[in-house]
Amino acid sequence: MNARHGPYGEAAAVPEAGPDQHPDGLAQDTEEVTEALMAASRLLVALSARALAEVSSALTLPQLRALVVLDGCGPVKLAELAATLGVNPSTALRMVERLETGGLVDRKVNPDNRREVVLRLTEPGGEVVRTVLDHRHREIAALVGRLPVNVRSGLVAGLRALVEVADDPAVGPSPTAAPRDVLTGGPGI
Repeated sequence: MNARHGPYGEAAAVPEAGPDQHPDGLAQDTEEVTEALMAASRLLVALSARALAEVSSALTLPQLRALVVLDGCGPVKLAELAATLGVNPSTALRMVERLETGGLVDRKVNPDNRREVVLRLTEPGGEVVRTVLDHRHREIAALVGRLPVNVRSGLVAGLRALVEVADDPAVGPSPTAAPRDVLTGGPGI
């Protein structure tokens, strides 16, 4: 038997399913988790939008996402940014041009391959990211602080596992990976 936890962390026994068994309870559990995560996702997007609105009315959430990726991954090639964001290179280029006009991103020609452009977050771009993420962190911490302790510990394990199985580079590098500067080959900024 596996342990299953209710909305406030209370344990309930759940029969184990073999690899070929799909009891209705497990499908229902997956749907419940999916719906809860969808609601949490909407909450997090709303928190991000509020934090962004306090910092800049000119930036969009996709532009903020690009800045956060650059902040987490260090200098990257345009094609890598596009792939990480899941957009076409032409879409990423238009976004980068707007961010560069705003002084948030810097574009340099890659000295190893003059056909490639390397993108780097500027100091003002880094400040925008830090300010938005700090604001969002405070709001999330306030919400988490209102949860019972046993619920918090369950969230930590579950959310870490979800991030791990997603293996999404847009989330940022793993805590053990150090960003690399593609211009110098050394540590990223």
